Formats: sequence, C-alpha cells, structure tokens
Amino acid sequence: MFCALRAAASRPAIRSFSTSVPRAADLSKLVLIGHLARDPETRQTKNDKEFVTYTVATQNYPPPPPDANGERRPSTATFHRVLSFQEHSNRYLQTLKKGSKVYVEAGFELREPEMGADPTTPQGQRQIFLRHETIRVLSRPKVVEVEDE
Repeated sequence: MFCALRAAASRPAIRSFSTSVPRAADLSKLVLIGHLARDPETRQTKNDKEFVTYTVATQNYPPPPPDANGERRPSTATFHRVLSFQEHSNRYLQTLKKGSKVYVEAGFELREPEMGADPTTPQGQRQIFLRHETIRVLSRPKVVEVEDE
C-alpha cells in the first residue's frame, strides 16, 4: 500500500500550461444564456438524417455608451442558431417552447468562404456553426390563460 503512495509522490508534476502545437483534444466551445427565439424545428439533411435547429437570443450587455446628446440606446439582441444531430437530445428539444430561458453549451466552428464563390451566397461568406452539446432549461415561459366571457 505504501509502495503505491511513494510511486505516486515520485512522479514529476504535470504542467497545466503548454506551448505545444494544437492536438485533436483541442476544442472551441460557446456558452449561451438566453431565451429561445422560436420553437425548435425538425429538419432533414440531404442524406435524410433528421436534425433539430433552434435559436437562442442573448442581450448584448452592457448597453452601448451614451451618444453626444447623453441618450443611451437600448441594448440589442444577438441571435445564435444551434444545430443538434443527437437523436436523444432532439426528442427533448422538440418539447421546448419559445421564450424558455436556457443555458446552452455548443461546439463552435468557423468556416471560411470557399475560393471563387459568389460573396452574396452562403458559400462565399464566413459561416459560424454551433453544434448542440447540452441544454438546461432555467425557466419556462409563463402561460397566460384566457377566460371566455
């Protein structure tokens, strides 16, 4: 038993920072806290694979600085489109409703424009892809009941 403790203590410390070249374990992740801008939608790829897309609206904070007149413009929203190809997550995502406040973790991928593509088409523009990893509902939208008179 003590032999194992001595062996562990004699190992060199592992550096928590490295300047080595990127490896396959590197990642880009985006965390969003915002509201669903609309109900999630189910779609099909060209190969008939089902996926769900949903949009999370986040408020830009802090609001912009005051202008020359001292008036402060209202803060603006940014809309983030997230794609999910996880079958078990897709069933859950389809139950969510517009207005739900959510915490989302998504893989982040930036794709550069294709060489020679028309800049007015998506292929000719820089594209950001957010691939769904996890979602937590922080609050659900309030349900307003309408009474018949």
